Amino acid sequence: MGGGGAVGFPASGRRVLVSGASRGLGRAVAEAFAAHGDRVAVHFSSREEEARRTYESLAGTGHVRIGQDLADPAGAARLVETAADALGGIDVLVNNAAVNSPHPLPETSYEEWVAAWERHVSVNLLATAHLSHLAARRMIEQGNGGRIINIGSRGAFRGEPDHPAYGATKAAVHALGQSLAVSLAPYGIAVASVAPGFFATERVADRLEGPEGEAIRAQSPFGRVAEPAEIAAAVLWLASPAAEWSSGTVLDLNGASYLRT
Repeated sequence: MGGGGAVGFPASGRRVLVSGASRGLGRAVAEAFAAHGDRVAVHFSSREEEARRTYESLAGTGHVRIGQDLADPAGAARLVETAADALGGIDVLVNNAAVNSPHPLPETSYEEWVAAWERHVSVNLLATAHLSHLAARRMIEQGNGGRIINIGSRGAFRGEPDHPAYGATKAAVHALGQSLAVSLAPYGIAVASVAPGFFATERVADRLEGPEGEAIRAQSPFGRVAEPAEIAAAVLWLASPAAEWSSGTVLDLNGASYLRT
């Protein structure tokens, strides 16, 4: 089988699952797809009220919000099943859910270190792998191609001294996406990743407004950080029929703050 995405993958009215969509980038991604005319399953883990606000902000109708703990493989399975039942299938998966808690080695006990790594691997990497498997198998059965977009990080390339498990798991997510891009191309399913630099969300507002804010903005020659909508616009394009030939890419979105060679 080949070329399925070029023929059957829809340009709008798609069925989209966004993990970790209660706020920040996940909310911006969900809003971008909804504004494009797609129906969105808004996933959340514990932030039910914020997920409700995301859901209520979406243009159009036919959306759904679903709570599941992705650290549990059974939770990932329930999420995909519930989303597919509510939307009538899945055309696009955006793997955005992630954890990112500090655990610098010199100041972290071994017990805390182990717990941090286990949590980061279970959510950032394994949940991404599990959701990708479950969604891709449905896309294959549907026979119309599909898209999987992974949210990676600039930290996968430049290192994260205070968040080493985050940087490592995001590097693994990039590698996973490239492996799946090769595996799933015969079914018309394109897989790509984005690697954002620093962008403004509720979670980092205190850092941007505090003493280190100027230094963070100075990382980019543009003298600012990204807005979530800028990252979401790239995700929306990578999920489009026109972006099939970008399958396997890791797209840097960091305002020239880190240039790979």
